[in-house]
Amino acid sequence: MRRFPLTRYAWLSVGAAVATIGLKVVAAWVTGSVGLFSDAVESAVNLVGALMALAMLTVASRPADEDHTYGHHKAEYFSSGLEGGLILLAGLGIAVAAVQRLLAPRPLEAVGEGLVLAAVASGVNLVTAWVLLRAGRRHHSITLEANAHHLLTDVWTSAAVIVGVGLVSWTGLGWLDPVVALAVGGNILRTGYGIVRRSVMGLMDAALVESEVGAVRSVLERYRAEEGIDYHALRTRQAGARKFVSVHVLVPGHWTVNQGHALLERLEADIRRVLPESTVFTHLESLDDPRSWEDQELDRPHPRPTDGH
Repeated sequence: MRRFPLTRYAWLSVGAAVATIGLKVVAAWVTGSVGLFSDAVESAVNLVGALMALAMLTVASRPADEDHTYGHHKAEYFSSGLEGGLILLAGLGIAVAAVQRLLAPRPLEAVGEGLVLAAVASGVNLVTAWVLLRAGRRHHSITLEANAHHLLTDVWTSAAVIVGVGLVSWTGLGWLDPVVALAVGGNILRTGYGIVRRSVMGLMDAALVESEVGAVRSVLERYRAEEGIDYHALRTRQAGARKFVSVHVLVPGHWTVNQGHALLERLEADIRRVLPESTVFTHLESLDDPRSWEDQELDRPHPRPTDGH
């Protein structure tokens, strides 16, 4: 239930994309600038990405069920992966259009009006990106963060296009417009690659970032020093906003089940405190049993028979 309101931010992104597409298409039409056209193409990709984000945030907000016992959080990676792929395609399309314009130059028209429209569209994107980025970081949503970074790329590329069109108007060198468009395409390709890579890493269950793993280790080291316990087989992964931590905790063999359970309850609570939105799994073992040290790998060895069996 907590994540469902995030769809409000996706609706904001949809509205901003529609508004900027209209502004940039008009700007490209009145000026004849391929740079402004490339900017409008990227805004169209923004709209597709925003609609996908809306759909996947709705799916990700669903509670766990019998078929998805760990929840639906990974749905966010489909959104960010698709958006990254569309960004790559847009970058290639922009590069093709720029090369064609280099081979067949065309003078720009109504530059002043076009630049004003492009600047207004960039302002809309900048405000929207700022809102989405804050929400994405606050709620640990890769979908909103990817959408925000895409919009920020749009802002910077729009700025580059405005500079390019301005230079053409000032110098009369028409080739500057497609050259700037090529630079825009290259920057879009770089951004798309980064988003796709992050999405793939999420689907491949990559470990949490170093700072988050370090926060978990600091809790475990404190318990090791204060409680006389040990730990191993610490593993972490992330699925959308949800983080998962598993660890084996070794306690003195003479402890009762109640003692071990009470310690694990406190330990798990402390990890969740330093790592919000996390699910923690602990496995209790005895410090006095040599077999406790044989299960640190992902694939556990076959158990050895106990003496007398």
